[in-house]
Amino acid sequence: MNVRSAKISDVKAINTLISSYAERDRMLFRSLADIYENLQTFIVAELDNNIVGCCALEVIWADLAEIKSLAIDEAYKGKGIGRELVAAAVEEAVKLGVPRVFALTLEPAFFEKSGFEIIKKETLPMKVWSDCARCSKQQHCDEIAVIKSVLRDA
Repeated sequence: MNVRSAKISDVKAINTLISSYAERDRMLFRSLADIYENLQTFIVAELDNNIVGCCALEVIWADLAEIKSLAIDEAYKGKGIGRELVAAAVEEAVKLGVPRVFALTLEPAFFEKSGFEIIKKETLPMKVWSDCARCSKQQHCDEIAVIKSVLRDA
């Protein structure tokens, strides 16, 4: 498996992966236009010339980045692809000098296995909540916040 930065040719596969989760209310939908505009934030997992997983790392502020849109093809779940994508996103945060990475997730145990810890959502800065305006669950959010310090001096 090859985990790498996304390319233009990956956009439709990324959109298909994200849409399959969004249709089941497991993550926010992202349009093709949104994916193209934010392509530089995406990491993909490629296996046998097929995109089998994706995630994005979005810098929120000088000290915080978010892992978003983590989606794995159902046929490849449980094979460590999500773990490798998260590790690649954390590595990118380290390269950028961002000391903390967080995610809002319905599967906190998955992130805890990668060294994240559960925190209260309310402790995150208001800038984090920009996506909430377009979420149907904004008044009754069921996502759990997880965070990880990724730099030694963080």
